[in-house]
Amino acid sequence: MNESQTTTMKDIADHFGVSVSTVSRALSGSKRVRMDKREAIKEYAAEHNFYPNDIAKSLRFSKRQPVKIIGVIVPELTHYYFSSVLTGIEERASERGYRIIITMSKESYDREVQLCQMFEAHQVCGVIVSQAKETTRYDHFKSLMQKGITLVFFDRICTGVSASLVVVDDYMGAFNAVTHLINTGCKRIAFYGMKGNAVIGKNRYNGYRDAILKAGLTPDDNLIFECDNRADAERITPEILEQDNRPDAFFCVNDDTAIGVMYTAKRMGFNIPTDISVCGFTNGNRAVACDPQLTTVEQRGVEVGREAADILIDKVEGIIPTDKIEKRIVRTRLVVRGSSK
Repeated sequence: MNESQTTTMKDIADHFGVSVSTVSRALSGSKRVRMDKREAIKEYAAEHNFYPNDIAKSLRFSKRQPVKIIGVIVPELTHYYFSSVLTGIEERASERGYRIIITMSKESYDREVQLCQMFEAHQVCGVIVSQAKETTRYDHFKSLMQKGITLVFFDRICTGVSASLVVVDDYMGAFNAVTHLINTGCKRIAFYGMKGNAVIGKNRYNGYRDAILKAGLTPDDNLIFECDNRADAERITPEILEQDNRPDAFFCVNDDTAIGVMYTAKRMGFNIPTDISVCGFTNGNRAVACDPQLTTVEQRGVEVGREAADILIDKVEGIIPTDKIEKRIVRTRLVVRGSSK
């Protein structure tokens, strides 16, 4: 399908080989549609910028018929953290009489710009966004604000725009996790960090480094790696573990990366955590589905979503002055499980 064409419910039905009524039920959350099929249809609809007819109609006629619609842009839908943030946004928005439209940038700057332009054209009352990894220019965000559309960032905040934001305490989350690894006897702790220049990646690295320094250990740049997904972790970890002076622990920027490290180490004959300790950052469902279960930093995504929605709605309704930059930090929590001593 050409991306410039409008996606219809029939297009989605044809894609999945189901009836239009099944698509309609799936998009409305009906339990009459099997959960995996329901989620797949919702994800496909979001990828193709399709919205249920009542919301789309409200957007089209918003100039004559003001509606309480919040646009949301996430980098991806399948990531546990982003899906939990969406849960929090939807819960709070619904409580306060607002509806949300969920879109996905797929980590693409161009797609993110298009989504902002769409929300701007239809005059949504506000946009909540976690920016794409490749975004380094911010005119599309500034344009929203110039049009009077409230903007709130979460997780990946934008340093080039003065807007309200909600973040987790990435620095302390990393600091406490690495301190835990050190306290259990680890001395050479590898850091698998984010690609790009996101503030959260820098904060987690700074927490890691400061924990190393506070313990009286010497930071080693040879233990710092740019790796933020499972595939890359499984690709680079074997060579790292074959070194004579190998790490005795890994602190990873997310759970999927940590699980990739853990399974690679196990395949190579290492025992987790006797030989190598592993710690992640998310505390998603996969953290308890692996063997051993993963020690990780809980991000509390639902609370992040609630706070972001509250800030946006409070600004829209005049409870918070529109020119006030609201910053909220959600505290993390270290969850110790079997992948560390």
